Amino acid sequence: MLYFIGLGLGDAKDITVRGLELVKQCDRVYLEHYTSILTCGKEELEKFYQRDIILADREMVEQNAEEIIANAETQEVAFLVVGDPFGATTHADLVLRAKEKGIPHKVVHNASIMNAIACTGLQLYNFGETVSIPFWTDNWKPDSFYGKILKNRECGYHTLCLLDIKVKEQSEENLIKGKKIYEPPRFMTTAQAAEQLMHIVENNEKVEGGIQLRADSIVVCVARVGADDQKIVTCTLKQATQEDLGGPLHSMVIPGELHYLEKDAIDMWSNKS
Repeated sequence: MLYFIGLGLGDAKDITVRGLELVKQCDRVYLEHYTSILTCGKEELEKFYQRDIILADREMVEQNAEEIIANAETQEVAFLVVGDPFGATTHADLVLRAKEKGIPHKVVHNASIMNAIACTGLQLYNFGETVSIPFWTDNWKPDSFYGKILKNRECGYHTLCLLDIKVKEQSEENLIKGKKIYEPPRFMTTAQAAEQLMHIVENNEKVEGGIQLRADSIVVCVARVGADDQKIVTCTLKQATQEDLGGPLHSMVIPGELHYLEKDAIDMWSNKS
C-alpha cells in the first residue's frame, strides 16, 4: 500500500490525526523534499512521528520513483508532502505509476498554500490561474508567467504567485562536469519576486491597456503561512521590493477586482496602517 499524506503548512503537529496514525503503522516513510518545506527539520518530524524518515529529493522522485513504488509492493509505505499531496503534479505521476503496477494507494489531504492564502482576506473563488516565479540568472530571465497574470487581471481574478525554491541544485559548471556538488538551499523572497516583476513592468510600460501592472499596483506579500510567525503585508509592487518578511516560505498575491469586503481585508495588512 502507498499512502500519500499531507503535512499541512506549519510544523510537525499540523499532520491530521488520520495521517499520523498511518505514518506510525508504515514500514517506510519518505518525505518529499523539494517542492516545499516545513518550519521544522527532519529530526523533529522523526521524533514526533516515531519513525525514521527518508528524504526524497527531486532526483529520487522524478528519476528513481520505481524505488518508492517497488517498496510499496510488499510494504506499507508513506509518502509525506508538505501542504496537500496533490499541490504538485509530480505526485499525481506517482499515483499513475502505482496504478500501473496494481499497487493500491490512499490519500490523506491537508491544508496547502492554495487554500490557506485565504488568510489574506481574498476570496478563493475569485482567484485565477496560479503562477510560479522562477529565480532569474544572468542569461536566463523567463517572463511567460507575466502573461498569465495579465490574463487573470483582464478577467478580474486574483493571482497567487508561488516563489521559487532551490534545494539540492547544482551549478551549471558542476552539472556540465558531472560533479555531485550541490549549492546551498535558496528560497525566493517576495522582495526578489517584486524586483523581477518591476523589471518586466518597466519593459512593458509602453504597452497600451489598463490591465498592465504598474509600480503602484497593489500586491499582498505573505510569509510562513500557517506558522506562529506568519506575516502578511499589503503594499505597492515597488514598495514590495524593499519589504523584509523574514525567513521562508514566501508567496505573493496580485489582486484583481476587489469586493469591498476584500478591500477592507487587505487594507488590514497595509504597511501604511
